[in-house]
Amino acid sequence: MKKQKLEILPITNQSSEVVMLNKKLICGALAGILLISGCATTIPPEALKFNPDTLANRQLQARKFDTKNEKELLSAAAAVLQDLGFNLDESAPGIGVLVGSKKRDARDSGQIAGQIMLGLLFGASAMSIDSEQLIRASLITKPAENGNGYILRVTFQRVVWNQNKQVSKIEAINDIETYKGFFDKLSKSVFLEAQNI
Repeated sequence: MKKQKLEILPITNQSSEVVMLNKKLICGALAGILLISGCATTIPPEALKFNPDTLANRQLQARKFDTKNEKELLSAAAAVLQDLGFNLDESAPGIGVLVGSKKRDARDSGQIAGQIMLGLLFGASAMSIDSEQLIRASLITKPAENGNGYILRVTFQRVVWNQNKQVSKIEAINDIETYKGFFDKLSKSVFLEAQNI
């Protein structure tokens, strides 16, 4: 058996550059991982708890309808939204979803008077007056637990822009009269739809 002579090849400049680049990439990746893991925080326990208003809001936003036809319920809901001035943006009757929106004026005389006073005291740059708003209605249906009818839940939200076209508010609308008015009209519409009137 012949002994083979092991030959060591010299490292060229190109291969040493590749080795240095690989070292830099590995160091960069490790630094990134350490940075991300150092910033990770745990979810505070109070973030996972319902606040006392959650149940009240859910009861305000949902009603049970004793109908066997979910599509008729959605059709009646779409008609009510349109009667209230909403345009239907999204409709997925197969999964029981409707989304509508409407733009409205957001100016309030009380806010305007207050902002004029601030403007006089601190300059015009301190003034921020709401000018327009987009109101969205999101509606979902699901079968009732006992299999008799459907639960319909609707939520109303609004985004308000100031005179500089900057968002000044994003908020849920939890006004009792808004939901009561919607469900009163929907109950009548569902009855009429069931009677084919």
